[in-house]
Amino acid sequence: MKENIIKSKSFDFAIRIVKLYQYLCFDKKEFILSKQLLRSGTSIGAMIREAEHAESRQDFVHKLSIAQKEANEVVYWLELLKATDYLNEKEFENINNDAISILKLITSIIKTTKAKVDIKK
Repeated sequence: MKENIIKSKSFDFAIRIVKLYQYLCFDKKEFILSKQLLRSGTSIGAMIREAEHAESRQDFVHKLSIAQKEANEVVYWLELLKATDYLNEKEFENINNDAISILKLITSIIKTTKAKVDIKK
């Protein structure tokens, strides 16, 4: 069986987000922004899992579009955490690069799927 790259990357990313959330809460005593990050960061993989069992290609694209929005939101929260000195440059760059990579991958899947739908019409 072929590995589903976006599924495994989003799951690994969710684990990193949970660990970052724990770090922000316990070490930095930051509870509000980190909760937002936790919600959006773990939602990406959940929506990708939902898309696996979509009822149609349109439903698949819709669920991935939500994952795309959540990934974009993660980038926002990470930028805000860096700008407010909760994350240093190294901490930010590492996880932000992963978030952007996932965002680009989701965007590519959406574009490819939409192109296939247009061809069949």
